[in-house]
Amino acid sequence: MSEMPRLWMRHETRPTEQRAPITPDDARTLTEHGIEVTVEESGQRVFPTVAYAAAGCRVAPRADWVNCPEGYYVLGLKELPSEPSALRNRHIFFGHAYKGQVGARRLLARFAAGGGALLDMEYLVDEDGRRLAAFGYWAGYAGAALAVLHRRGLLAPPLSSFSKDELDAGLRASRRGNPALGTTAVVIGAHGRAGRGACDALETAGIDPTRWDSADTEELDHHALIAHDILVNAIGTVRPVHPFLTEAGLDDPARRLSVLCDVTCDVASEFNAVPVYDKATDWESPVVRLRDGERPLDVIAIDNLPSLIPADASRDFSAQLCPLLLSLRDGSPVWARSLRAFRLASSSMGSQVAGSTETTR
Repeated sequence: MSEMPRLWMRHETRPTEQRAPITPDDARTLTEHGIEVTVEESGQRVFPTVAYAAAGCRVAPRADWVNCPEGYYVLGLKELPSEPSALRNRHIFFGHAYKGQVGARRLLARFAAGGGALLDMEYLVDEDGRRLAAFGYWAGYAGAALAVLHRRGLLAPPLSSFSKDELDAGLRASRRGNPALGTTAVVIGAHGRAGRGACDALETAGIDPTRWDSADTEELDHHALIAHDILVNAIGTVRPVHPFLTEAGLDDPARRLSVLCDVTCDVASEFNAVPVYDKATDWESPVVRLRDGERPLDVIAIDNLPSLIPADASRDFSAQLCPLLLSLRDGSPVWARSLRAFRLASSSMGSQVAGSTETTR
């Protein structure tokens, strides 16, 4: 029988990151199956630390993961702090490092220096390449909701988190007596997780969106695209594609488009399908103007959109991730695929990790 995995859930360094990869209820499931779970203290996490302690988890000081013993899986969601420069252990989080994103080479080099490995949650896939644990629905929902509220003049930064019920109430209220009720929207990637979330939010706001998927983008109708008020890009790709929106499109005199919400946020990557902006936006400044004048155009490109709905998003994601964490004990092929993706990316970036003896057990 293989050794039981040990998990260490770290505090998130980004101040606006309130989600948790595992809820207290699912942490209890893990501990009841014999998996040791350590949870760092965190005042910003949507679930209180005491709830994890009551579920049988050990509690550690904030940021103590750098001192955790060998053999632990360090579990998180978003980026690691810039130090230490050498990363040991096996880390499970969204690394955003395999498509040439900003900081990707340095992150992989840190794993090379410490002999650790990244088991990227984005690459927890089945044998057909389908994602098994994702926040996509909530990213699409939150992103489309922000786009509508901004279009209707109701978005007031800085942003703060809310429940889905609260957000829905705000979207429904925005329909009453608003001069922008004639808003039109197109969602690219409408049949994926993020696209479905975006469409649901738009419908809650009283908008019946145009739904496009991969077949509709093979010969993209640019004039039809820019004839909408809102564009939500929710399509993820692992290969370069012809851009959906370009600088020429922004300056087209026929453009009606006034709000672009890029849920995918592949900024500075060759996979970016809407390369008309050069950096992500954030909770303090969620909207950046791309074109001014009589026909303004704004972009919303927040790379942790689901954290705006932290409790709902975390419960959904945790329910997907918990069975996968239980399978760590048996060396599941899901985790083996994630490790292979790490080695391939490390090798292609020259960080010399491809030959590591790291395993997923």
